Amino acid sequence: MTAAQGVLLRPITMGLLLQSLFLLLLLLLGSCLHTAAAFPKGCYPSEEEGLKTFRCSNAQLTEVPRDIPNDTNKLYLDFNQIPFLPRDAFQDLPLLLELDLSHNAITRIETGAFQGLAEHLHSLDLSSNRLVSVSKDAFSNLKAKVNLSNNPWLCDCRLQELIRAVELAADSSGGIVCDSSTQEEHVGKAFLQVIADTDFCNVYKKTTDIAMLVTMFGWFAMVISYLVYYVRQNQEDARRHLEYLKSLPSKQRRSEESSTISTVV
Repeated sequence: MTAAQGVLLRPITMGLLLQSLFLLLLLLLGSCLHTAAAFPKGCYPSEEEGLKTFRCSNAQLTEVPRDIPNDTNKLYLDFNQIPFLPRDAFQDLPLLLELDLSHNAITRIETGAFQGLAEHLHSLDLSSNRLVSVSKDAFSNLKAKVNLSNNPWLCDCRLQELIRAVELAADSSGGIVCDSSTQEEHVGKAFLQVIADTDFCNVYKKTTDIAMLVTMFGWFAMVISYLVYYVRQNQEDARRHLEYLKSLPSKQRRSEESSTISTVV
């Protein structure tokens, strides 16, 4: 190769190299943009204390977002407007350790909402929502410590069963207060203080038993009344028939009486 050819090839080589670098930058930028576009607005991944974290705090969410990285260890969905948790809402997050759903508008939790989290989840924050009544089945097999404070709870047997089924987070039990109750004198009191003296489920069982007894007594009274009415009605019909027979000629009367007696027998 001559010196002149080398001088001509040098700019071409540099141009190809620059073009390759430019294409590589475009690919990297496109990948970053695609990853960012997959996350809801206001959500971003990070790493905290060696744990993979996904934050969606105060992101104006109205539902649990999809496309959360499935290797997430800590998920923050606090300070949003999420109204309820559907079944299998977190089924694709098998490594989740902490879940913060505090300060939302959650009124309903479907059974199976935390399905798939039982093995690893150790912290679940549902404080400062709008929970009034939740079935214990919604937390089935969940081993996490749960914060249920600052919700407008209805204090009844259902809440009593729920509290006994979950492990409450430390220092959160005092925040579970009766916003309403089956017994008016409990309103405004801490639920654990109330159930120290009142067993809502026994009260409910007694009330149910009394209602059943009243219902059974009502049916029994109706049956007895019907039987008395039936007997009296038959007696009245028989009396009228006998009076009718007495008014007949003797021969016809005997025939009718025989028929009546056989019918009665």
